[in-house]
Amino acid sequence: MAAPSDSPLFPDVVTRLRAAGCVFAEEEAELLVAAAADAATLDALVRRRAEGEPLEYVLGWARFCGLRIEVDPGVFVPRPRTEFLVACAAEAAPGASVIVDLCCGSGALGVALAARLGAPARALELCAADLDPAAVRCAARNIDRFGGQAFQGDLFAALPQTLRGRVDVLLANTPYVPSDEIPFLPAEAREHEARIALDGGADGLSVMRRVAAEARDWLAPGGVVLVETSEQQREGAAAAFVAGGLEATASSSEEFWATVVLGRRGVASAGECTPIRTKPE
Repeated sequence: MAAPSDSPLFPDVVTRLRAAGCVFAEEEAELLVAAAADAATLDALVRRRAEGEPLEYVLGWARFCGLRIEVDPGVFVPRPRTEFLVACAAEAAPGASVIVDLCCGSGALGVALAARLGAPARALELCAADLDPAAVRCAARNIDRFGGQAFQGDLFAALPQTLRGRVDVLLANTPYVPSDEIPFLPAEAREHEARIALDGGADGLSVMRRVAAEARDWLAPGGVVLVETSEQQREGAAAAFVAGGLEATASSSEEFWATVVLGRRGVASAGECTPIRTKPE
């Protein structure tokens, strides 16, 4: 089978993408050529990308933790840096059997963690929830591969009460961009992704604090909740977990340029935020 770069249409696609300012024009051109059934479809895809639509929306999927995750227009696109959160979760709870992906977007985090822990060969209970109905519809398709369920609603209010006190890992990729900084985000995010997936309130931690305040009641003994923050927000996030009755730890990765704060139920009492020894593979 011929490679996309061997297509006679490939050079023109690269030229159009470069003219539009796409930094990785060759790589994107290969994906677009591979996705198009004919020249007319390819032209439409390239036009959408050249007009600034995120590549993941144009393709209909994103690569995350080595998996192909469906992503619909308007739904938060999983970032490579968030793979560090999945690595931290797998390290912290390798025997987890009940996973909840809160503020799930496409459901990428829950899917990636379930796969990393051995699903579908190993039976896991996977649930996802989001306030945005479009995200819930998208997540439902992604988590279906593991028999998961997706729910629409505001944080924990969306979840079945049967999960209370049983969750081994709560992944909560809450929005953490301060409201005043939204106008400075890249146009692909600012103009195409739902604002509720980006806006974390005045200091970026408003939604995260709500999660921290209720997480303990939903976690099983020894269960963990993980959020992604900026390096500047890690102390504030850790303090919110401590206030919610959890032990807080934090870790940063230079490789992923990411910071993750973890709260654990049923471990030693509150203390200072200290690093966890988590290294992504």
